[in-house]
Amino acid sequence: RTLPTLHGCSLCKTVSGGRMLQNIRDNSQGWIAKTIIGIIVALMAFTGIEAIFQASTNNKQDVAKVNGEEITQPELSQAVDMQRRQLMQQLGKDFDASLLDEKLLRDAALKGLIDRKLLLQGAADSKFGFSEAALDQVILQTPEFQVDGKFNAERFDQVIRQLGYSRMQFRQMLTQEMLIGQVRAGIAGSGFVTDAEVLAFARLEKQTRDFATVNIKANPGAVKLTDDEVKAYYDQHAKEFMTPDQVVIDYLELKKSSFFDQVTVKDDELQAAYQKETANLAEQRRAAHILIEVNDKVTDAQAKAKIEEIQARLAKGEKFEALAKEFSQDPGSANTGGDLGFAGPGVYDPDFETALYALNKDQVSAPVRTTFGWHLIKLLGVEAPQVPSFASLKDKLTRELKTQQVEQRFVDASKQLEDAAFEASDLAQPASDLKLTVHTSAPFGREGGEGVAANRAVVAAAFSPEVLDEGANSSAIELDPETIIVLRAKEHLKPSQLPLESVSAAIRAQMTKERASAAAKAHADELIASLRDGKTPLDQPIDGQAWKVTEAATRSQESVDPTVLQALFRMPKPASKDKPTFTTVTLADGSLMIVRLNGVNEAAAPTDEEKAQYRRFLASRIGQQDFAAYRKQLETKADIKKF
Repeated sequence: RTLPTLHGCSLCKTVSGGRMLQNIRDNSQGWIAKTIIGIIVALMAFTGIEAIFQASTNNKQDVAKVNGEEITQPELSQAVDMQRRQLMQQLGKDFDASLLDEKLLRDAALKGLIDRKLLLQGAADSKFGFSEAALDQVILQTPEFQVDGKFNAERFDQVIRQLGYSRMQFRQMLTQEMLIGQVRAGIAGSGFVTDAEVLAFARLEKQTRDFATVNIKANPGAVKLTDDEVKAYYDQHAKEFMTPDQVVIDYLELKKSSFFDQVTVKDDELQAAYQKETANLAEQRRAAHILIEVNDKVTDAQAKAKIEEIQARLAKGEKFEALAKEFSQDPGSANTGGDLGFAGPGVYDPDFETALYALNKDQVSAPVRTTFGWHLIKLLGVEAPQVPSFASLKDKLTRELKTQQVEQRFVDASKQLEDAAFEASDLAQPASDLKLTVHTSAPFGREGGEGVAANRAVVAAAFSPEVLDEGANSSAIELDPETIIVLRAKEHLKPSQLPLESVSAAIRAQMTKERASAAAKAHADELIASLRDGKTPLDQPIDGQAWKVTEAATRSQESVDPTVLQALFRMPKPASKDKPTFTTVTLADGSLMIVRLNGVNEAAAPTDEEKAQYRRFLASRIGQQDFAAYRKQLETKADIKKF
């Protein structure tokens, strides 16, 4: 049941009234399109083992309840998988997915699902809504669903199938994203600041400072350490000088790619797949319409009378496009003469679609009643489907059919491997059953290692009590969407004390740096006391070094070390020109820098353009804080149970 554009309806309400609603309408396309594109980009290129298992089972075990509404294990598994893939997409192809901590991913995904559930409940309680027509408009205008700039039903079905959605499921997901987006826009978009706040922020942001610095070098050469001092440090910090806790594992590796050579595709299967592929192709129809809504203020009879009046004017020769611009209550298409663009079957409301497909080119329908009101529909054009030849699709269909078989074999083999590993006391029998080779890793610690030991899930399993202490085989672990392994501990190399001889050089270096830095700090403190008391003239060189003076430094001064800059703008304003304030900053090499704040310069009043920029920035920040506070309030009041 679909219509293509956003229009004002009784469902579209906000807690803040019409102005906020209009703002949400004006901005909805941007954030919704970004949401859809983000989901598509994150998911299209990947298929994970969790999704395979999820598809082959129907586990409804709840992992949490939010005000009585369930979050199921399949939902959590899907969210974890989506989060992992989004991170991989954002961080690039060189990112090692094995570095991701599975527990952290699971916790973060569960929190995200709980937040989502709370926001949807909040949207429902506050009477937010989004019309079916708005949903249709988003789908029609999403670039990922278009071919040559036009909505393509085949492309739409292909994309959502790759995402794992039916049409109904996708529309439900998109509706939820729209509602959450409305809540966010309604709250975050209502942040505001006063003129006084803008001016206060501008005064601080544009303030500059005059200061001077001088370095107090740390002198490691002056530090003398005895062997007894090094030994004492070694004894006092014995736990810091241990060999790492390490393990050697045996493991079996099952790869999806190994099954491709084991499957074949028959000609009749290819022909059936070709027929199915081309059967989804349908002609595209370009429609235009004039909509008169039926709502709380306009009855069905009134809307029908109005559409019949417009129909009469059409019969007298007036242009459809002009009447659409004047009367249509679908703002998304009215300005373009009611033009909805090309679309295929299944996109529009059934009654709308039936009327559209009964028209000839340039013909206008009789009044049509849908769930949204009364329409006049004009057929602007028809595009016949382009049916590709069997030869052009054969390779693609062969890959797809092989992939389906491989997926199923991989699922079956994965389950067989996990079951066999669970029942066996070692890996020899599972290896024999599945014709796999037992591999052995190099020793690695809790920080991981190379090869399979670079995967955090492998490290966690290897050091789990079940594997390390009880000697059990692990459960199946996904290295990537194409590979799973099971493992067992072959050898546990427990921590032992490192000899003093192997760490004495590192201890000496650390102690030397610490003592040299402490001596430099004490010297700097003495110098500052002398400068404050007037015993040392302010401009006198320090230890033979002249002060480095900087005038009118800003908060983002490029020529100043960020650590020094941060300390500078935390310093109190000098009481007078001859009474500067002082602080010290410890540098990375252990040296000290004395910072002398000479003066604080107030900036000129901001221009109107600057004030507008500051206002937008502060309002955005306040809006984000308000939205975060709203989410926290929902969470505080909610009955949340985690299982």
